[in-house]
Amino acid sequence: MQAHPRHLINSAHAELWPAWLLRARRNADARALATATWVVRSRDGGYLATIDATRNIHPLPPLQSSRNADAWRALALDGASPQAPVHALPMHGLERRLLELGLDADDYAQRSGLMQVPEPARLALAGFDRYRRPLWLGEGAGRAWNRMRTAAASDGVALDAISGYRSHAYQMGIFARKRARGLSVDDILAVNAAPGFSEHHSGDALDIGTDGEAPAEESFERTAAFRWLSGHAGDFGFNLSYPRDNPHGIVYEPWHWRWHG
Repeated sequence: MQAHPRHLINSAHAELWPAWLLRARRNADARALATATWVVRSRDGGYLATIDATRNIHPLPPLQSSRNADAWRALALDGASPQAPVHALPMHGLERRLLELGLDADDYAQRSGLMQVPEPARLALAGFDRYRRPLWLGEGAGRAWNRMRTAAASDGVALDAISGYRSHAYQMGIFARKRARGLSVDDILAVNAAPGFSEHHSGDALDIGTDGEAPAEESFERTAAFRWLSGHAGDFGFNLSYPRDNPHGIVYEPWHWRWHG
């Protein structure tokens, strides 16, 4: 039996998801999804087409564009192979996204000391997060995370992932939701890096939690999990990204760790 694919394949305009991780959203999609190996999703999460084990593409209504089908076929053939090179995507639309927030990329980079972070074209399934969502990380970061989690468990410490990879579009959505709640862009930038500058885009960073502790709260530093990470995370290549009084203007985040290999 062929093993389930365990990679997320990115392109500038669409994503290729393993079909076994997704559910049909409409009755019309159910049959196509049942026989699919991959599902092509738009960057906003809509299902565009399925791809079966023989690489045949089945556009999902109302999409019937042959031009798009050719693009999806290239994405499947070039990206789904385990031997495909892992490269960074071009920074499509970054300037436009930042202008929507009233930010200039160069000015923000200079003020924050943060670098632009491209999205990788290929990510590996590193398990599931606290909310049973697929946890996508780079190959090295995913292996290191699972080794670290196992080592912590052997010491009686439970670690769980709150979130891993985030796309530029997802980061933009965070800003949109917070602005809708009345927060200013400056308020949000104290907690979240601007779209295109978050370490989460790299696939090498994740937010870590533990049983009984609310996610992404400073109180995490008082847990056994944080004490264990402080003493052992470096052995697995992980460093705390935003300690107190960090130079980036981001609040102290004891939950946010990045793998540096």
